Amino acid sequence: MSATASTQPPESCARDGTVDRNPGLSVRLKLTLSYAGFLMLAGALLLAVVWLFLLRYVPEVIPLPPPEGSRSNPGMYVPDRSELERAFTPKAEAVLAFLLVFGLVGGWILAGSMLAPLTRITNATRLAANGSLSHRIQLEGREDEFRELADAFDTMLARLEAHDAEQQRFAANAAHELRTPLAITQTLLDVARHDPNRDTDDLVERLHFINTRAIDLTEALLVLSRANQRSFSRENVDLSLAVEDATETLLPLAEKRGVTIETSGDISHTLGSHALLLQMATNLVHNAIVHNLPEQGTVWVTTGVHARTVVLTVENTGKKLSPQLVSTLDEPFQRGTERIRTDHAGVGLGLAIVKSITQAHDGTLTLTPRADGGLRVTVQLPAAPPHTGR
Repeated sequence: MSATASTQPPESCARDGTVDRNPGLSVRLKLTLSYAGFLMLAGALLLAVVWLFLLRYVPEVIPLPPPEGSRSNPGMYVPDRSELERAFTPKAEAVLAFLLVFGLVGGWILAGSMLAPLTRITNATRLAANGSLSHRIQLEGREDEFRELADAFDTMLARLEAHDAEQQRFAANAAHELRTPLAITQTLLDVARHDPNRDTDDLVERLHFINTRAIDLTEALLVLSRANQRSFSRENVDLSLAVEDATETLLPLAEKRGVTIETSGDISHTLGSHALLLQMATNLVHNAIVHNLPEQGTVWVTTGVHARTVVLTVENTGKKLSPQLVSTLDEPFQRGTERIRTDHAGVGLGLAIVKSITQAHDGTLTLTPRADGGLRVTVQLPAAPPHTGR
């Protein structure tokens, strides 16, 4: 017998990433029933108290003294307990019926008033799920649990909107940066095809240079993506050793450009990816070398340990930078129009990669213009626990 494939669409089990559930009572109805049930229970307990502490002490017959001056009537009696019960029961039933109606109506109104902020939050969530990240709840009133939830949701929406805008800018800039070497390559190939006598050595050299730049850009994008996704295992890393490796690697470039590198500091252990932290240190030192004075420039690299953080500081001499320009340097493809541009200037992702790696390691990145010119970059990362040190 051949197996028959099910024709039931997967949407029957899950729609839009959510699990299908059987319909149930609304929260407002549940709260209404809870309020009414609690009110009924309180009323029943109150009536029970009346019965236990009042009616149970009523005697069967209460003799009354005869009217003054009368000898024919020896006494009178009040209704017995059974008669009082017959009189009390209908009143108690009426009171419970009133409490039921009052509890249902009042509970429905009260639950609706209490859940009104939750409805606004739900509507904002639906708008955000449909792509509208500019909407804000802006819940009025005093501070309470719903107000805290609404404010936290507004903060999340603001961050998502900023992140979405940043990703769109990054995608557009990346597409432009990748298209540029491809367009230049296409132009060179078209010229070579229409000019057979062109010097092929010069063409190959230029194509090699353009291809290298494209490879560097692609690798930088991959590093940036890896840092943003935090798809790495954490290990104990001595940041001072990573800085030492980075400076040794870039020492020939510094000597070629006449830049002096001065390193100092303490052993600084943190938890993270050794490869990414080495990339971060390399980018910082490379950036400090390239964007420096034309001659006799200096780079200072220091590491330090504080109570709960390790600090890496990279400073370099150079032209004076405005605070407005410095605030944009860690954005992707923002090289800074006031900074020196050379063939070693990179692809415009150096500090953006540093920022992503720092954030992926739960650290902070601070860019500060130096008063005498140049830039000071400070990276603060959480220090490794003492027992993880080697």
